[in-house]
Amino acid sequence: MTERLEGKRALVCGATQGIGLATAQALVAAGADVILLARDQTKLQTLAQAMGAQWRQADFSNPETVRAVVPTLPQPIHILINNTGGPPSGPITAAQEDDFVGAFRAHVVNAQILASALLEGMKNAGYGRIVNIVSTSVYEPLAGLGVSNTTRAAMAGWAKTWAKETAPFGITVNNVLPGATDTVRLHALIEAKARNTGRSVEDVREAMLKEIPAGRFARADEIARAVMFFVVSPYVTGVSLPVDGGRMAKI
Repeated sequence: MTERLEGKRALVCGATQGIGLATAQALVAAGADVILLARDQTKLQTLAQAMGAQWRQADFSNPETVRAVVPTLPQPIHILINNTGGPPSGPITAAQEDDFVGAFRAHVVNAQILASALLEGMKNAGYGRIVNIVSTSVYEPLAGLGVSNTTRAAMAGWAKTWAKETAPFGITVNNVLPGATDTVRLHALIEAKARNTGRSVEDVREAMLKEIPAGRFARADEIARAVMFFVVSPYVTGVSLPVDGGRMAKI
């Protein structure tokens, strides 16, 4: 992307690793003033210093810590990247009520807290970009991710509703749907599936790769490129974009 973002301020959730970190780095490279939001204070301090960014600490498993950050944020924040780790894996038939409640809080509730807090500033600026890192399970549930599938679908519905209500104010709301991406989360899911099925990690990994026409996992920076597309696209809103090496093309 060639569009520069000087004068724009961005808040990136889950910014200390994986897709969140890659997105924060892309925004900094484009000239935005970036605030990193995550729970690991040591990582936040180190990365913020290296990137020339600000940081705030919150634990997305506890929305009250996210709510407590809101009064400390400078206004306006023009770009909000909603991103947090997915719920534990497992079949939906084995899930407990609290699993759903916790996942809904971590994703939908925190997104609502932050977007609501930043809305007035975006309206006043006549500019807002909300991009949510979700999952291809929005279109097709993934086996063994019952709670995640349910929560991701709720997040997509939240985003589409926000998109319709905020479009008149120059605010866009879109979802990036990563496929299998080479992150800590992916490796944890592979290891969990190997344990649960009695297969080797390599066997599980190879089976996943066979489902991807591109024949490889995504890099986090490739997902960040899709995020940046939405950031610099003022007339695209209410979209859920798979970034999955062609896997959804097979469905």
